[in-house]
Amino acid sequence: MPDSYALDKARVRASFDRAARSYDAAAILQKEVRARMLARLEYIKIAPHTILDAGAGTGHATRDLAGRYQDSRVIALDIALGMLRQSEAGQPWWRKWMGKPQNRLCADIEQLPLAAGSMDMIWSSLAIQWCNDLDATFAGMARVLRPEGLFMFSTFGPDTLKELRTATAVDPDHVHVSRFMDMHDIGDALVRNGFTAPVLDVENFVMTYDDVLGVMRDLKAIGARNAAQGRRRGLEGKGFLQRLTERYEQFREDGKLPATFEVVYGHAWKSESADLPDGASPIKIHRRT
Repeated sequence: MPDSYALDKARVRASFDRAARSYDAAAILQKEVRARMLARLEYIKIAPHTILDAGAGTGHATRDLAGRYQDSRVIALDIALGMLRQSEAGQPWWRKWMGKPQNRLCADIEQLPLAAGSMDMIWSSLAIQWCNDLDATFAGMARVLRPEGLFMFSTFGPDTLKELRTATAVDPDHVHVSRFMDMHDIGDALVRNGFTAPVLDVENFVMTYDDVLGVMRDLKAIGARNAAQGRRRGLEGKGFLQRLTERYEQFREDGKLPATFEVVYGHAWKSESADLPDGASPIKIHRRT
């Protein structure tokens, strides 16, 4: 039976292409999550030579990582060419002048077109929720990481947009809000696919709006349109919007409507034995000096 929550990747790509110019002005939460992820790097000892920014968007994290690890090569990968072009427009002139242009790659993070063992670190901020097969995604990331390479990420958890999910239940025959994975399921998927010592935690953010249209406008501005296969094709009727609005009103507090976002943060290391045949284990040789 077809999965109505499976994502239409062509629609995902088109939505982010259209949102490239409006993204930065509306991506308030994305900016905050990125800053908190960068702060966590202060406690992780790593000196990567090659870094993949998987789901780079307009390139802010790419530039931040390049500034933090100045001897590294950072590759910005995104499914939407429009986002990568916007990223190029935001690159500071001095980086081009110093001969350090950004490396950009338009591709899907579920199918990384990179050589095995070519990355020391993969960074992915609020992107893996756009993957249909998390196991395949993590297996691909483990493949391109070198042994003991770092994977650091954030994504959305199941309480994300819970108010909108409840309100859109007035149309039970169609999917209106994406499905998001629980933190524990994400941790299990990491271990299954060659990662070790995963560390995960959750933080909730609540954005507030005057009306439900404000919620929808912000989602549209960052490219987060409904891309589920089970979405309604064509325009919603006025009756649906009216019923949705009425149902969303039950959440109003202090004159504002909330929109909850559950953010899952995580990092894990590629296991030393991830690339070895079944039953094999790594051998460490310590030289006496």
